[in-house]
Amino acid sequence: MQFSLLPALAATALLATPLAAETPDPADWPAVLEQARGQTVYWNAWGGDPKINAFIAEVGGMALSRHGVTLEHVKLASTADAVARVLAEQQAGQTTGGAVDLIWINGENFAAMKAQGLLRGPFAEDLPNWPLVDVAGKPAVIRDFTESTGGLESPWAMAQLVFEHDSARLPDPPQNTAALLDWIVANPGRFTYPQPPDYLGTTFLKQVLYGVIDDPEVLQSPPDPATYEAVVAPLWAWLDAATPHLWRAGRAYPANEPALGQLLADGETDISFAFNPGRASAVIAAGELPDTVRTFVLDNGTIGNASFVAIPFNAAHQAGAMVIANLLLDPEVQARAQDPAVLGFQTVLDMDALPPEDRARFDALDLGVATLAPADLGTALLEPHAGWMVKIAEDWTARYGVAP
Repeated sequence: MQFSLLPALAATALLATPLAAETPDPADWPAVLEQARGQTVYWNAWGGDPKINAFIAEVGGMALSRHGVTLEHVKLASTADAVARVLAEQQAGQTTGGAVDLIWINGENFAAMKAQGLLRGPFAEDLPNWPLVDVAGKPAVIRDFTESTGGLESPWAMAQLVFEHDSARLPDPPQNTAALLDWIVANPGRFTYPQPPDYLGTTFLKQVLYGVIDDPEVLQSPPDPATYEAVVAPLWAWLDAATPHLWRAGRAYPANEPALGQLLADGETDISFAFNPGRASAVIAAGELPDTVRTFVLDNGTIGNASFVAIPFNAAHQAGAMVIANLLLDPEVQARAQDPAVLGFQTVLDMDALPPEDRARFDALDLGVATLAPADLGTALLEPHAGWMVKIAEDWTARYGVAP
């Protein structure tokens, strides 16, 4: 899930590296637990979804009963609000006793906080549950939009792009970028994507880019002005071929993911996509999609990213924050988060690293008729450097943009 970058961070010249507050050592976990008992952790997290709010409250109940740690959910409209508070405390010279203990964060906000020395750490890879994290299969758990996490944030949920199709109308959907183009041309008006710079729309452009360039590794660095045009030329060629055959011949685009999904529900398109692998099952369960809709991924993988928690450099309750971060990696908590009836978020854990009783928690989940099992999601491709998204969205608008 993405939230807007705090503009002030990019524009403000900040103080020198902050003083390190006295902090617990996650490598000495018994001492962390002892210090954490009785603390109240203020977790600053987006508060716009009742299901997420209920899940955080459930985690809080477990933290209190297991470790004597009280969890207070500070409900945010934007992650930038919490970042701004930490920044203000840093600029005021407050190196201890900060108001924010834990932040749900990723992407540009993390990169900005890391660059400005606003985070405590590293701590994540010393957490007791870290060996259960699927670092090899889900490299996004240690690289946040190309930025190395460096142990400064701990993952707790995965998102991945999946395509949706109605198996009654389209039993054998295309399985790679080239085949998708052939299908679009052969089936005019049956496919579209949200209009960039909508997040899902630009994600689709990045997904196509992954499928048409020779060396996807270049996407892990900022775009080079000297080579940018040559690198993205196959993307524009793909779009030039596809656009006349899109829904409404590319003269209009859906605004966002809900609008895109509605076209599939209304039978106006045959293939849709979402960044939540469980979306289709949830919508089917709500009676808003035919129960013949299924999901699929492309042969070379689809873009994925992770949600993280991080601890500010001056957090007042760092031991308690570490306990919450570790609890979020607990297999019981991860399985609850993956349950479509709870959140439907994808786990960050490696199923092969779990003992049989914990693996059974995931095996027992009813993911819904349209949701792929974790083992069937394939490779989660790393998000390209943010510079690609910005430049490609600008160029797309110049080439194909239409009035909203």
